[in-house]
Amino acid sequence: MRFPYRWLYPFFLGLVIFNTLRAVTDLTKNGTFWIGSIRLHIIGQIAVIIMCYFFDRRMRKRLQRRKYIAEKKQSSPKEYGIIFLTSAIHINIVLVIGQYIGIFHMGDGIIDYMLINVVFLPLLLIYYAIISTDVMNKNYNEQVLQLEKVKNQQLETELNFLKAQYHPHFLFNALNTVYFQIDEENKQAKYTVELLSELLRYQLYNVQQKVQVSEEIIYLNAYIELQRIRMSERLVLKTNFDTELAEQKIHPLLFQPLLENAFKYVDGEYWINVDLKLENNKIRFIVGNSISTEIISNPKNKGIGLENLSRKLELLYSDKQTLRIEQKEDSFSVELIIELD
Repeated sequence: MRFPYRWLYPFFLGLVIFNTLRAVTDLTKNGTFWIGSIRLHIIGQIAVIIMCYFFDRRMRKRLQRRKYIAEKKQSSPKEYGIIFLTSAIHINIVLVIGQYIGIFHMGDGIIDYMLINVVFLPLLLIYYAIISTDVMNKNYNEQVLQLEKVKNQQLETELNFLKAQYHPHFLFNALNTVYFQIDEENKQAKYTVELLSELLRYQLYNVQQKVQVSEEIIYLNAYIELQRIRMSERLVLKTNFDTELAEQKIHPLLFQPLLENAFKYVDGEYWINVDLKLENNKIRFIVGNSISTEIISNPKNKGIGLENLSRKLELLYSDKQTLRIEQKEDSFSVELIIELD
C-alpha cells in the first residue's frame, strides 16, 4: 500500500512556520536562535504542527466541496479572504488559550500576537494555494480516468452489439440455405424453418426501435406456433389477443421472455393461458402455466430471465410499467402492464 505523502505536508509546514517565527523573534532581539526554555519551544513546535494538520483538513474539505475542476475556476480573492479571516480567528483563539494555560509564553504581549499572525497567515495562504492546485489536479485526473472508462465501456458495448449482429445474420443465412435444401415433400420441416426465420428476422431488424403492437402480436403468434410444434400434443394452449391492439407503439420483445418461461416450465396438468389486451391506455399481458411441485421445491429452476426483463423494463419504461409474479401450488402466472405514451 502506497504511503500518502500528502499527510507529511502539514508536518513540514509546521516546522517552517514555527522556525520562521523563532528566527524573526530570536535573531532580531537577542541574536541567538531558540533562546529560552527548550521545553516551551518543543511544546510550541508540536502545537503549531497540530494546528497545521487542523488547517490542512479544513482547507481540503472546503476544496472538495467547491469542486473546482468541475466548474473550471480558480480560487477567488474572496475565497482567500475567507481563509485568511477564519485562520486568523482560530490562530488567536489558540494563542489566548495556550497563554492562559501556560503552553505559550507571550512576553511582549500584543507584539508577539502580531508577529505570529504576520508569519503564520501568509504561509497558510501560500499553503492553501499549493494544496488547491494539488486537489484540482487530482480531481482533473480522476475525471479524465472516468471519461476514458466511459469511452471504453461505450466501445465495448458497440463491439458487443456488432458481435451480436454478426451471429444472428449468419444463422439467418444458414436457415435460408437449409430451407432450400429441404425436400419439397417435407412440408413440416420447411414450415418450421420458415417460422424460425421469421422470428429471427424480427429480432434482427426491430430491436432498435418501437414497433406497432400488431407486429409484436404477429411475432408472438409465430413464437407460439414454433413452440407448439416441439411440445407434446397434450398441451392445452389458450390465447387471446385484443383486436383493439394494432397501431399502438411499444418497445419490442418484452412479452416473449414471459412466454418462453411458460413453455419452459409448463408441467403438471400441462396448460398455458395467454392474454393480451388494452385497458385504459395500458397494455395488460398475462401468461399463466401449470407447474409441478418439483419446480416449487427447486429454486434453481427460477433462472435469470425475469430479472433481466425487470431491468429492461426499468430502463425503457421506468415508473410506467408493472410486473407482477404469482406462484401457487400448481400454477405460475406473470402479469405485465405497460402504460402507453
